[in-house]
Amino acid sequence: MIDQQVAALVAREAIRDLPSSYCDCVWRNDVDGVVELFTQDGSFTSVINGRETAIVGRPALREFYVAGLVIKPRPYIHNHVVKLRNDTSATGRCYVDLRSGSNNMEWLGAGYYEDDYVANSDGWKFQARRFIVLRMNQLPPVLQEG
Repeated sequence: MIDQQVAALVAREAIRDLPSSYCDCVWRNDVDGVVELFTQDGSFTSVINGRETAIVGRPALREFYVAGLVIKPRPYIHNHVVKLRNDTSATGRCYVDLRSGSNNMEWLGAGYYEDDYVANSDGWKFQARRFIVLRMNQLPPVLQEG
């Protein structure tokens, strides 16, 4: 019983590190670091005004983050809730406030992430990350409607 509880605590801590590491990489413009937080076939989906844009796989994620970080978003993560499914699978939700590194740290937007996490030989990773945008004052060109 204690072993299971300790294993669950260790898993939750590793999972909670993912969104924090994600924000740290975004702040430092570390595209490779962001991409490494995802599984090989991981996905990032943005939901903006009901329109979904999905990016799947590390090569596509890399292109997306190179293009998306040009507006220098500075994320602040809050209220991370994690639900373990089993030893190698979990879900979570966390909320984000965004500031603009390009515009004197003015408020850029807000939303939340709905995540699916998996554990593999490299540790816990994002399998799927959905960013539900509640409000954005500026979108990166890669997410603007054309």
